[in-house]
Amino acid sequence: MSDLLKDKTAIITGSNRGIGRAILQVFAENGATIFACARRKDDEFERDIKQLEEVTGSFIYPIYFDLCNSEEIKKAVKEIRNKKLSIDILVNNAGILSKYQLRFTMLPIDQAKKLFEIDFFAQMEFTQFISRIMQKDKKGSIIYLSSIAGIDAFFSSYDYVACKAAIIGAMKQQAREFGRCKIRVNSVAPGIIETDMITASDKDNLNGIKPAIILERFGTAKEVANTVLFLASDLSSYITGQVIRVDGGTSPPRADW
Repeated sequence: MSDLLKDKTAIITGSNRGIGRAILQVFAENGATIFACARRKDDEFERDIKQLEEVTGSFIYPIYFDLCNSEEIKKAVKEIRNKKLSIDILVNNAGILSKYQLRFTMLPIDQAKKLFEIDFFAQMEFTQFISRIMQKDKKGSIIYLSSIAGIDAFFSSYDYVACKAAIIGAMKQQAREFGRCKIRVNSVAPGIIETDMITASDKDNLNGIKPAIILERFGTAKEVANTVLFLASDLSSYITGQVIRVDGGTSPPRADW
């Protein structure tokens, strides 16, 4: 454990599983005070938070809301404001995967709309509220979890590729706007990471990707979390508007599919 985030307060969405849970762990180990956001209250998650607090000494406040419900978002923001803490870091991690669909002509448009509602529009709405808090303090770091799919259009359905590309575009525009307020905005683009979301994917397609990865393995959630930690900390104080790939050196043309 270290103190890279000592005296900093962070908000992490989707913090109860996968990459979000790994970010929660790494942030707590580095001294952050954390608002751990999840969709619904869960006793196991509450116990997990208490145990993490005891081990790391960090303060963690669970916040529950549905990102697709504007009223719940407003209520969550009010709950965060009521703690009267300066917000230094926002990690937009929450999201879903769509059903893998190789052919554009077979893509259900309703599926695409649902994905954008959760993975893009909901994140933008939440970020609007939190960035207003940051702007008053004239500091902060906003980090989006995108994907190499949004850069390479690689191993994903059209809707997922388009959504992650939209996040990258929004991130760059926000970096321009918020720079005058000393708020940095960046994105982490993971490759194939071993999480429960990936284990549900098509195994043949996953194995076909390995030849495209220079390091010849899939990544771990902690490896992504460590990159998010870097962008959240003062170690990256002169980095904004950037996309950092965490993909083991993935080169799509080398994929065996």
